Amino acid sequence: MPPAIISRISEIPPIQRQSMIQISVTIAITLLGFLSTMLFTHLLGKDLMGVYFLFLAYFGIFNMIGDGGFGSAAVKRISEGKDQNEYLTAYATLRLILIIVSTLILLVIGPYFVDLEGYNMVMWIIIALAAAFFGHTITYGVYSLGHVGIWNLSTGINEISRISIQVIAVLLGYSVAGLFGGFVIGLILSGIACIKYFTFKPARFGFRHLQSLFTYSMWAFLITTGSVVLTYTDTIFIGYFMTNGDVGVYRVALQLTTIGTFITAAIASTLTPKFSNWSAKGDLTQIPGILTRSITYGLLLAVPTAAGGILLSERLLYFFYGADFAVGGTACAILLLLQIVNVFMVFFGTTLSAIDHARQSFYATASAALLNIVLNVALIPLIGIEGAAVASLISIILNAVLLRHFLKRYVPIRFEAKPIIHIIASALLMAAFIFIYKEFVPLTNVCNVLIPVAVGAVIYFVVLFKLDKGIHDEISGLVKQFGLPWPRWL
Repeated sequence: MPPAIISRISEIPPIQRQSMIQISVTIAITLLGFLSTMLFTHLLGKDLMGVYFLFLAYFGIFNMIGDGGFGSAAVKRISEGKDQNEYLTAYATLRLILIIVSTLILLVIGPYFVDLEGYNMVMWIIIALAAAFFGHTITYGVYSLGHVGIWNLSTGINEISRISIQVIAVLLGYSVAGLFGGFVIGLILSGIACIKYFTFKPARFGFRHLQSLFTYSMWAFLITTGSVVLTYTDTIFIGYFMTNGDVGVYRVALQLTTIGTFITAAIASTLTPKFSNWSAKGDLTQIPGILTRSITYGLLLAVPTAAGGILLSERLLYFFYGADFAVGGTACAILLLLQIVNVFMVFFGTTLSAIDHARQSFYATASAALLNIVLNVALIPLIGIEGAAVASLISIILNAVLLRHFLKRYVPIRFEAKPIIHIIASALLMAAFIFIYKEFVPLTNVCNVLIPVAVGAVIYFVVLFKLDKGIHDEISGLVKQFGLPWPRWL
């Protein structure tokens, strides 16, 4: 990259620069993820895809036990700048102990869970837990030092290597075992990528370090538990009440909706170290403005994705993933609405935890998680995967409302009314075009489906940039500073 461009990039404020890097990495990962999933669904079918998604769900649960909330606690304490070596060593020790405990629990209960019995899933989960211990210890350490760009890069390496290995393995005939293996190798490579920036040295830690980690980790663990429940309850209950194939359909539909979330994820990952550092210094004055703008940019993609996706979800699933997955169209439409609410939930939760009020964050997440379990048990037997989607949507709404209630005690929460109205208006115009297009053009082939997607996106961004000069100027300025061309007609 030319020195002039590097110099311009270095002048971009850290949060914006790191967010742009993360967004770029996430776009590449998202595209690879969608393409690879399309390949897997056609080669493996919905049943084996369901097996893989169940593996991810169970890994998430046992990795949560293996982390115990100490990962978030270590990031918090190390980012505060004191006794960094001691806190990292204490975290690694505690993590190793908990991984052993998690593995023993898995071995004991494995025979009692039908879903864990096939495809050597217990063995693969144990291997993945060991890989996560190595990868997460290093990446969390680097992230807590404020090397968000390196952490973003390691995330990209994890995902890209995972996808690449999975594609090769599946094409070679290793089936779902290839998916498991790629997942494990990706975790390992993400840690290796960060070793150069892992400047910690083993240090003797004391009781006060453990006590400090325990104080924060208790709430972090409980929050993580609630988040894992919200993330995987639907998957596990669909697997229990229905079939692996239904799990595959539901999770593929959910993945399709995540195209509207990568801006939110990218920005949120850059906020935690900054907000935590400012909170430790007793300075919360910078947070409200950044939080407000972050929510606006999170909605920038989530709203139009929902508006267009609701109209096209069934056809997109049919042509991209196969006829077996088209039945997930209604669930997909519901989950698209969920992603809009998710913007608020993510930013409120990230801020509340970063400013050291994890207890209130737990109250919100736990309430939503309990509601999610009740609704899944009640609705899945009645209306299938659509019931799981409704349960998730209602639970996420409750979580967002409660998080906002607690956060506003410490940080003023404001919304940018005009930009949000501009986003909604632009999305509605785009949706109107797609609706009219559907009335006159039958969506009987993939080209006829892609046309409204492409043209609708152009309509949305052109209208938005004409309506909102602030968003236009900020985005165009960032693009130009990264050395990329900006169309004159915009």
